[in-house]
Amino acid sequence: MASRGGHPLVAVAKGLQPAVRQAAAEAQELRHVPEAMVRDMAAAGLYRIAAPECFGGAEADPFSTIEVIEAISEADGSVGWTLMIGIETVGIGGSLMDSETAGRLFAENPELVLAGALNPQGRATRVDGGWRVTGQWPFASGCHHADLFWGQCVVEGAEVYETLEVLVPRDSYEILDTWHVNGLRGTGSHDVAVEGLFVPDSMTTRVAGRDPAHDGALYRMPPFTRLAYNKVGVATGIARGALEAFVELAASKQPRLSSRALRERPRAQRSYAEAEAALRSARSFVFDAVDEVWQTVLAGGRADRRQRALVRLACSHACQEAIRAVELVHQAAGTSANFEDSPIGKARRDVAVVAQQVMVAPYFIEDAGRVMLGLDPEQPIL
Repeated sequence: MASRGGHPLVAVAKGLQPAVRQAAAEAQELRHVPEAMVRDMAAAGLYRIAAPECFGGAEADPFSTIEVIEAISEADGSVGWTLMIGIETVGIGGSLMDSETAGRLFAENPELVLAGALNPQGRATRVDGGWRVTGQWPFASGCHHADLFWGQCVVEGAEVYETLEVLVPRDSYEILDTWHVNGLRGTGSHDVAVEGLFVPDSMTTRVAGRDPAHDGALYRMPPFTRLAYNKVGVATGIARGALEAFVELAASKQPRLSSRALRERPRAQRSYAEAEAALRSARSFVFDAVDEVWQTVLAGGRADRRQRALVRLACSHACQEAIRAVELVHQAAGTSANFEDSPIGKARRDVAVVAQQVMVAPYFIEDAGRVMLGLDPEQPIL
């Protein structure tokens, strides 16, 4: 059986937690992660954990990727989310680039950082040698400090619906100031726009209808499976950070009209215990469901629809349970969690946003149930 988690980069990510906590306040103020923090994570190799080995990536198993994202998200949700998006785009995008292009990009910049949006909000028209592209993509997390933006487009004039993705250098796209939010405020998830930009064929990929250029087991995992379990790492990491903050608060806080510390109150004890049970159970379900797919692809097979549905169920469920875990300790913390500098209050705002992302939306719970009951899914990505 192949390794299940514990890649050396997990320890590296945990070692960066103090720096991430220091960067968190600045990220909130800037509404994006400070560049120095992005570069520290890139230099440490975190963005390359899911990139092909032939380009200097770790090509690590799915569980190690989740653990790296969790470790950074535990320290700050916005930094963790930004890293997660970068891991996805470097990993999935890198596996789909033609080898010559990828080899050149990674050789020129071993600390390559990508932002991306697999959302066909661009339009690509065929021209000599490439494509003429116009589009505006929302939620481009990490766009301020990405070396390239990876945006999905609809192919204009195609006989049937067709998409492709374009790789756009930082100096060729515009960032529109659209990210004015409370939760995950520091992710820099602004809109990105291009107008009439020429993109050569070598700087395009095809997620739909084409196998990756690499045959490693990681790249035989269904793309939407990977996009779902990565989001879980952010949610469970944020929730873990909230629970650890509650432990610290409960030891020091003495509620008004009480002679005992908060941790001595039965309600606090039960709330914390229920939060731990919810978080750990949901996380284990994700690891088990992902492992079933992982073992299938390691053996040379392809995940069937039921396996994919089970992963989507586990991931959507885990994000809902992460919210519940944070809510339990938030209520038990009392008014302390209502202050702006409360890590529990911040976690409550941040974790709710994760579960709103389309890859882990609650409606996949119902759709997974349909599949497991022998019905066709209503969502096309299942």
